[in-house]
Amino acid sequence: MSSGTETLEFQAETRQLLQLVIHSIYSNKDIFLRELISNASDALDKLRLESLTDSTLDVDTSDLHITLEADQEQRTLTVRDNGIGMTRGEVVELIGTVAKSGTAGLLEKIKESKDAAAAQSLIGQFGVGFYSAFMVADRVTLRTRRAGTDEGTLWESQGEGTYTVRAVDGLPVGTSVTLHLRPADSEDGLADYLAAWKIRQIVKQYSDFIRWPIRMEREQPAGEGEDPAGEPETLNSMKALWARPRTEVSEAEYSEFYQQISHDWQAPAETIHMRAEGTFEYEALLFLPARAPLDLYSPGAKPGVQLYVKRVFIMDDCDALMPNYLRFVKGVVDAHDLSLNISREILQHDRQIQGVRRHLVKKVLRAVKDMQTGNSEGYEAFWGQFGRVLKEGLVEDRDNTDALLELVSAASTNDPEKTTTLREYVARMKDGQEAIYYLTGETRALVENSPHMEAFTAKGYEVLILTDPVDEIWAAQVPAFDGHRFQSIAKGQVDLDPTDDSDAQAQADKAQRAQDFADLLPWLQTTLSEHVKEVRLSTRLTTSAACIVGDTHDITPTLEKMYRAMGQELPPVKRILELNPTHPLIANLRQAHATDADEPALVQTAELIYGSALLAEGGDLPDPARFTRLLTDRLTQSL
Repeated sequence: MSSGTETLEFQAETRQLLQLVIHSIYSNKDIFLRELISNASDALDKLRLESLTDSTLDVDTSDLHITLEADQEQRTLTVRDNGIGMTRGEVVELIGTVAKSGTAGLLEKIKESKDAAAAQSLIGQFGVGFYSAFMVADRVTLRTRRAGTDEGTLWESQGEGTYTVRAVDGLPVGTSVTLHLRPADSEDGLADYLAAWKIRQIVKQYSDFIRWPIRMEREQPAGEGEDPAGEPETLNSMKALWARPRTEVSEAEYSEFYQQISHDWQAPAETIHMRAEGTFEYEALLFLPARAPLDLYSPGAKPGVQLYVKRVFIMDDCDALMPNYLRFVKGVVDAHDLSLNISREILQHDRQIQGVRRHLVKKVLRAVKDMQTGNSEGYEAFWGQFGRVLKEGLVEDRDNTDALLELVSAASTNDPEKTTTLREYVARMKDGQEAIYYLTGETRALVENSPHMEAFTAKGYEVLILTDPVDEIWAAQVPAFDGHRFQSIAKGQVDLDPTDDSDAQAQADKAQRAQDFADLLPWLQTTLSEHVKEVRLSTRLTTSAACIVGDTHDITPTLEKMYRAMGQELPPVKRILELNPTHPLIANLRQAHATDADEPALVQTAELIYGSALLAEGGDLPDPARFTRLLTDRLTQSL
């Protein structure tokens, strides 16, 4: 028995929204099935809750599930659930109107700005996500009966401005949505949504972790009749590990899940399982890999965190949840209060998401710190794989500079093999040492053999050996660690044995050296003016004749090369030539200059000294052919 059919018009805003959904909001039409399954899952959740709170509700909750039925002959796909169901009034309110969601005002703004991306914030409510069915169907039929009522409702529409609704008897509790599908059209993005493989694919991608089973009748082998007694196939795993207490999940399950989402055959180095409650609830299951992926430093490398909303997959590679320097972190974040189809643009400006991001970053850095203190071997292996990318955070993430500095592990002159943390370095500093000394270079051997090291080695000062390209940037930008500033031993003035003003002999020796070289230094500065801006006596050299240093705030040659490689032209930076006044070559040059300042060979010697200093630090000669010719001529004369 059924009552008369009533034809109603969609609310004006709803008609506009229908057109947006069908033509603008969704770029991937597969989304329709995710939306309908999500609605069905919500209905099952509501029935379960209401059955626990209302003792008079006589319903069977022993087998709550979602069923998908594909009818090839009728070209229909039905999504059925045995959840809470709806009354006639709820159907009209939820589907026929925009209801109380505030959508009407937002829709007007979208219409004015013509910003289709902004419309994605509408998705997630039954009366909005439901409309996605019209992207793939030219007619949609809904049958529903609410738990605790006897009368069912049948709703039907072609999505063109009107819908029909009538009361029907004999419906089971729950809701079924039947889509009368349009023909497959690859050019329009319409797949064959009756194909079992396609249905499995969509469910696996978007709804695999829905807590309720999603079932579909098994396909019958060709040539065989239907088997009415056959068990239906469950399409989703329902294994949302992040939703289970950590005590109930084994390491094997964590490892299996990590390998599934990361495509890495190794077990993770660390697992982070957390749940946040309060104004914004979410669960997260994150993994620190044991080895770096091949594309870690590729320009197109993406973060590895997936975003879910109530176990429904939203997007891969969610860069709003993890900063670029933690792009190696894999895992899942399941938010409870976001809309189902929230866009990347909206995520970037969502305060709650920004709060989640801050919390996740601190959790990851804390996990690395715990590894450093509790598993030194594991930490060393992890730092060897990801230390370089973590140090990018010292440039990008000023809020977590202190936490990142605590993690830094670097080679140093203290040990030829083992690395050191900054905390360990500070503990070994000499009395009165104020700065953390470091030197950058392409390799450890090049840094260790640099002339800049000589005085530090002779006096037993430890120097950090930094060989990663990013070290050039962060070491110059980070002000200090634990109150000690970072100082490059290749820049500025270095005096490891400062002279007390009351030491008359030391003052006299210093004054004498200045007097002895009063003529040579200006001559050298004029002779080499094309390459250097100053020539001065050095306090950092013990065995080498000369070295090249930068001014305190000058850009380093390595960093200059990096900027030029990126297409940024910089004015040439002249540096400082420092001479070792006790070296025989420099002493003889001073004497020869005092004897005959116009001797042409002195200019050649000056060029050779400058070129040798450049080569000693791994620099590039301005004119390699001329340097080689000068060196050959001088060697020939000496034989």
